[in-house]
Amino acid sequence: MASKELFFFKPFYKKVVWGGNKMRDVFGYDIPYENTGECWAISANDNGESFCVSPAEYAGKSLKWLWEHERHIFGDIPGDRFPLLLKVIDAKEDLSISLHPDDEYARTHENGSFGKTECWYILDCDEDSTIVLGHNARTREELCDLIDNKEYKKLIHEVPVHKGDFISVEPGTIHSIKKGILILEIQQNSDISYRVYDYDRLQDGKLRPLHVKECKEIINIPDKGGVIAATSNEPGVFNLVSNKYFKVKKVNVEGAISISEGSFFSMVSVIEGKGTLNGTEIKKGDHFIVPADFGAIDIEGDMTLMVSSPVV
Repeated sequence: MASKELFFFKPFYKKVVWGGNKMRDVFGYDIPYENTGECWAISANDNGESFCVSPAEYAGKSLKWLWEHERHIFGDIPGDRFPLLLKVIDAKEDLSISLHPDDEYARTHENGSFGKTECWYILDCDEDSTIVLGHNARTREELCDLIDNKEYKKLIHEVPVHKGDFISVEPGTIHSIKKGILILEIQQNSDISYRVYDYDRLQDGKLRPLHVKECKEIINIPDKGGVIAATSNEPGVFNLVSNKYFKVKKVNVEGAISISEGSFFSMVSVIEGKGTLNGTEIKKGDHFIVPADFGAIDIEGDMTLMVSSPVV
């Protein structure tokens, strides 16, 4: 039986060396650390699960439990794992220069894990903010030489970003979120990252481990880079990406709008403003799941939503 209630969750917060407290300032989150780098807002990953707050009949149940026992909520999608992961990331300092494997590499080398295709929406950023996206090596031999000689400034491709930009990041793409950036990340349900460089900084008195061997194996040659696209603030629905794992759209509401998400579930993030969705009050900073076969999604208010759903 399809549910007509929205599913809200208590997130998992991650303490990291590069994290800050902007999520508290921007969204009012009750973050547990002054260096909270990640909010796993909708997650069934073993390294950080979110737990249902409402509907009341499922309160306290993990998203993973819901996936395993109440698959109808999600549209009876096949698979042994919830497919997606939704995060907010606060980069007070630069993240490591890293990359992610694809499904085949992760399945073989990471105990059957999903790979990690992801995308970012820039929620906020400092003036003159940049990200690392792609590299300048022409051959794998040149790539390995630059890594071995720690010529990272020569290796990486650094590009400017602005609030409202949308970036797709494929597996094998070298990347880094730089300091001063707050992003919404939609990704495959995977926690596999390979660091090629971490600025020789310490965490708990020790250097964080690098994964140079893996990086040399999976960095895309030639570089595929990535696409950075500004998004519209005009009222309406704007499709941002559709790949073999997920599709993402931006919904700008001024007054009222109706959308339909089909037979599978959707994850919704309110990134600006407030209003209602089919009568339920929602506000900036909320993340929730619209269950499968919900029907027409009637939204009223003055706000901006990011809506993501699986591709099956």
